[in-house]
Amino acid sequence: MSIPLPSAMPLLPPIYLPGQEPLPAGTSDWERQEMQTALKYQRYMGMVMESCPLKVTIAGVGGLAIGGFFSLMSATFAYEDPLSRASNKLTTTRAQTMFVFKEMGRNMWSSGRGFAKVGMVYSGVECCIEGYRAKNDIYNGVSAGFLTGAILARNAGPTAMLGGGVAFAAFSGAIDWWLRSAPADEI
Repeated sequence: MSIPLPSAMPLLPPIYLPGQEPLPAGTSDWERQEMQTALKYQRYMGMVMESCPLKVTIAGVGGLAIGGFFSLMSATFAYEDPLSRASNKLTTTRAQTMFVFKEMGRNMWSSGRGFAKVGMVYSGVECCIEGYRAKNDIYNGVSAGFLTGAILARNAGPTAMLGGGVAFAAFSGAIDWWLRSAPADEI
């Protein structure tokens, strides 16, 4: 028994194997090979960008940078005079300046580490939930927020874990809802 050709079945679209689709007239074999190579690298990049380790790394580096920047900005708005802390021990302006910059660097590192930890935990948990559920919806963010809040509050006891989980889930849900909402029509 022979398989009917697509022209014998006019209402069905032709089915081609991946990579064997017909190209426009005049396409050479070299161009077909280049297109297949480009599609292969496109698939690789898609797999890399959707991988959990890369998402966690991006969240960690971004959290470190944002936390350091926030700490730097908050240091400029400090209510107390940073030189007054060092003025008793350090006599020269250079020594006082070095003391202030070192303290600012320590604060930036500490704040950046905290932001990186939160970002990495949230991103990793959300990626695992998304991979398990095989869906990308608001419930992933809310669930990841609850688990992240509970993980971050684990040293304070079960009540704090519940409170941290609920608060982080509410915050994550609000952010996801806002990001997924339709843009408002411009006037």
